[in-house]
Amino acid sequence: MFIGRKTELQQLNTLYKQDKFQCVIIYGRRRVGKTTLINEFIKDKDAVYFTGIESTSKDNLENFSRSIAALNNANTDNAPVYKDFRSALIDIDALAQNRKIVLVIDEYPYLARSYRPISSLLQELIDTKFKNNANLFIILCGSSMSFMEKQVLGYQSPLYGRRTAQFHIRPFTFYEAAAYYKNFNNEDLAVIYGITGGIPLYMSFITDTLSLKDNIINTFLTPSGYMYEEPFNLLNQELREPAMYNAIIRAVATGSSRISEIASKVGIENAAATSYVDKLIELGIIEKEVPAGTAGKSRKSIYGIKDGMFRFWYKFIPENNILVQRNMPEAAWTNIQPHIKEYMGKVFENICADYLLENYTKLPVQFQNLGRWWGNNPKMKREEEIDIVAASNDKAILCECKWRNEKTDKDVLETLLERRKLLPWFNECYYCIFSKSGFTAACQQLANENDKVKLVTYKDMI
Repeated sequence: MFIGRKTELQQLNTLYKQDKFQCVIIYGRRRVGKTTLINEFIKDKDAVYFTGIESTSKDNLENFSRSIAALNNANTDNAPVYKDFRSALIDIDALAQNRKIVLVIDEYPYLARSYRPISSLLQELIDTKFKNNANLFIILCGSSMSFMEKQVLGYQSPLYGRRTAQFHIRPFTFYEAAAYYKNFNNEDLAVIYGITGGIPLYMSFITDTLSLKDNIINTFLTPSGYMYEEPFNLLNQELREPAMYNAIIRAVATGSSRISEIASKVGIENAAATSYVDKLIELGIIEKEVPAGTAGKSRKSIYGIKDGMFRFWYKFIPENNILVQRNMPEAAWTNIQPHIKEYMGKVFENICADYLLENYTKLPVQFQNLGRWWGNNPKMKREEEIDIVAASNDKAILCECKWRNEKTDKDVLETLLERRKLLPWFNECYYCIFSKSGFTAACQQLANENDKVKLVTYKDMI
């Protein structure tokens, strides 16, 4: 089932209808649904779909030749092989003289590594031939974020300035992911979003005809489950030193949040740790945070696990691995279940952030910066934190997010109002408390006394 990506699909079709040559760049981390989007776009169109492979340029040229032959339903097993990529691309241009053709080169980085002149060749042909062919629609797609951003979109790339549009495909928001399932209750829906991180491929392995427990057992807690080895599969696919990157992620997952702490934990120099962490940031696995609303003034940067599946896996699987390997999933689940609520704290903050973005035009502050804030309380001599600060230059919405089974009491709102004093650079602040289980009468009464306070239940958000 194709879900989400309505905006991207609509924009692609709008470009397709224009009477001019197009060169579209589509990129994003693995498993995020780039290929599914492209297949949905070309399903009713004449298209040459070629996927680069990690092999020689000869193998890639043979596959490219077969992909061109498939355009006319020819026998691809006996398809003649073009003498070079130039001849193949010129032939596609000729075929597109009389009909609209979409040329898709998926996993473009693999092709570019096996045949290094491909970007320069495409630049030359775009400048001399393709740009005059309104029937030719090229899509270059890749999962290597650094390659696509630097070697395709970057200023030093031969293709710089030749693209007509670019799409950075990101994981689904909570609301996009929620549309995929019909039978989960609201609480389980949030947990499922948390453990899949909004990654479409991971979501496809979760079925709403099974319970939350059975889904987690089937995907994470059995040796044959797809998610059981997924972090290692992804690291092996993307990185040259997967063992070191695994150690870096383990360090961050177990509480090392600064470069010096990470480096010490894994036994390497700070500079080397920075290099490894930067690569994991490119892959969307780790994120770097600075206190939101500080307008770049703070140097208190910390690191955390961004990817929901990785966060869940590294929190629960290593300590239960022996049980999984011994085919004791029920015992592993018994260990995990009491800690799901703790894991959901960060997930709920992400859901609340999605809620703010979904309701952006209705909010009292049209914010440009959104994230967590932390800083020192000089009066109490301790560090304080605010779950979400949605800030513009001089205004902000300060939010607390509570994923608890009990109702949220007024002490949470009182603390938030007090912490506002720690952000004196804002001229005006509004306040929002998000609560999984609602609010006590005392909290509601206190909120009613302040017209800048809003209380939102998870049920309201759904």
